[in-house]
Amino acid sequence: MELKETIELMCSEDYKERFVAEYHQVKIRYEKLKNFCNKIEVETMLGKEETKHDCPLGLLREQQEYMGLYLSVLEKRALIENVEL
Repeated sequence: MELKETIELMCSEDYKERFVAEYHQVKIRYEKLKNFCNKIEVETMLGKEETKHDCPLGLLREQQEYMGLYLSVLEKRALIENVEL
């Protein structure tokens, strides 16, 4: 799924559909950030030139950690509210 595929759900009057859209948006961004961080780490490990990034890797990983925690909260809430993600 891509971000643009969540637009219709995000504009829904139904909170459960907006909830699903929010979950997918965060998950998409989380996966992209994780892949970016992993790429930087692997480049460093292999002694290759790192992909350009303006923010320290540690801060990017911290952001990834909090995004992962937020996804976990959304997943638990979905179970409680019977929302299929």
